[in-house]
Amino acid sequence: MWMTFKCAVVGLPYGGGKGGVVCNPKELSPGELERLSRGYVRAVAEILGPEKDIPAPDVYTNPRVMAWMMDEFSRYKGYNEFGVITGKPLIVGGSAGRNEATARGCAIVVREAAKMLGIPLAGAAVAVQGFGNAGSIVARLLHEMGCRIVAVVDSTGGACNTAGMDPVKLRDHKTKTGSVKGFPGSKPISSTELLTLDCDILVPAALENQITASVAGQVRAKIVAEAANGPTTPEGDRILNQKGIFVIPDILASAGGVTVSYFEWVQNNMGYYWTEEEVNRRLEEIMVRGFHEVVAMRKLGRDVDMRLAAYMVAVKRVAEAMEVRGWLGRAARLAAPRVEVLPA
Repeated sequence: MWMTFKCAVVGLPYGGGKGGVVCNPKELSPGELERLSRGYVRAVAEILGPEKDIPAPDVYTNPRVMAWMMDEFSRYKGYNEFGVITGKPLIVGGSAGRNEATARGCAIVVREAAKMLGIPLAGAAVAVQGFGNAGSIVARLLHEMGCRIVAVVDSTGGACNTAGMDPVKLRDHKTKTGSVKGFPGSKPISSTELLTLDCDILVPAALENQITASVAGQVRAKIVAEAANGPTTPEGDRILNQKGIFVIPDILASAGGVTVSYFEWVQNNMGYYWTEEEVNRRLEEIMVRGFHEVVAMRKLGRDVDMRLAAYMVAVKRVAEAMEVRGWLGRAARLAAPRVEVLPA
């Protein structure tokens, strides 16, 4: 349901689903990870396909893992089936721009929100929870827009410098040391301290259920942009709204990834591939339109919060599609008594 609504809010012709393997990939050798990835595909191959179910990357996966999965499905089918998996390397049918898509989509809607709220991005203080693919790239993109990256945390520690930090150098430091903690010129900061830091923009880009009721009461950001799936609990969400904090919900803020996965699938079906500039331009169009459609629904719904407005947009589209296909009321029609017309 969650993924269905994420696709619907930005107008993609996809449904949705989630699946995975319970394990710690950090404890696996490359060979073990490859065997696990291929075994997973073999186990669910019957429900996969470019016209059925199209897996995309998520937590602890990368282009190499997606390539193994695509290759295993192609072996199962007996021919190359690039369109069954997205997030692949470019050499085997991946899309330019896919690696940055989730972060880029998030940065775009943050820019639109800041513009609407009258918050200048030049010098705006940004705190990012999670410094993996999405978090590190959204930090870089917002930094390029003029923001100050004042705090970041990953799974092992954090770094804070209110004067601002270079996210590219932060990424290099993490690559060398395994963590952002200890970044030159920074002070350590915990995940909870980051979430409650005095800043303009807070980007939860880690895991679910991070902004709980107790944390939400201390959040001081003006904008919360949910780059992760489900970072805010329902109780936390109510408190953020009561405080007047502008929340860009996950089904909108993190929709850039599935949008470019859709682009990848389209390109695989065509056998023709776009430049990165073309991908980014199309992503920009979809994210900007999606943001403003949610804002318009928010006003139409008498100033409901952005999360509810996003769901209203998504549910309306799903319901309209169901109605057009004749699904609504179908059970009642099928249950009605049959009328048999006898010859005169």
